Amino acid sequence: MRYLYILLLIVLCSCNNQRELQLPEIKDAKFTEVLDVSPAYIFYDETQLDSTLFNRKNLISTTNWLVNVDKRLTLKQVIPHIQYLQNKRQKASMHKNENAKNYFTCNDTSIKNLGFLEFTNVNYVTDIDNYENNDSSIKDDFSFISIGCHRGNAISLDVIYKDKESINKTISLDSLLFDDDFKMNTKNNFSINLLFDYKLSFQEYIKFKQIISNLTKDKSKINNDEFFF
Repeated sequence: MRYLYILLLIVLCSCNNQRELQLPEIKDAKFTEVLDVSPAYIFYDETQLDSTLFNRKNLISTTNWLVNVDKRLTLKQVIPHIQYLQNKRQKASMHKNENAKNYFTCNDTSIKNLGFLEFTNVNYVTDIDNYENNDSSIKDDFSFISIGCHRGNAISLDVIYKDKESINKTISLDSLLFDDDFKMNTKNNFSINLLFDYKLSFQEYIKFKQIISNLTKDKSKINNDEFFF
């Protein structure tokens, strides 16, 4: 099934109830077309206990999944549902279409149409204290960068060296591109860990992810494990 969503606001009518979902905005998305899809929705709904309404009844395991998340929701509200979908996909891939991917649906303002952000291989780590890294490429290289993403476009930047004193600073997202420590160590192919404040909105989360990904493109490896605090 070809994707049919062409609006910033996705409106569904179910049982005579009209629901509105505000997509997060993105610029210059890597993916602007995804074929053979089925959708899931995470609505903002104040009548629900956690203010979310999770609709996954239209998902088909053999297709690419388009996950439509209301940008007003916080990560605290969204992540449990995303973890559920990731677990469901992993189980489905064992028996069905191993090439099927997961994407967040976004409003790409640069083309005034939809854009998509893939998250198929992302592991959402919510229990940091008991985290165990299984990525041997990161274990072998103790030098790495940790980027903590906070409200108000604030970033806590930690550069951890295996052979000298580490660097810790707080900067803005906009200044990350011009930070000498960040630029130098991404060129050195340091691995990057991303940490996200649960209080971030889903819109802020998408913005952080895309900008940091663009800044590190073809330079450093971003860990597939994302951490939430």
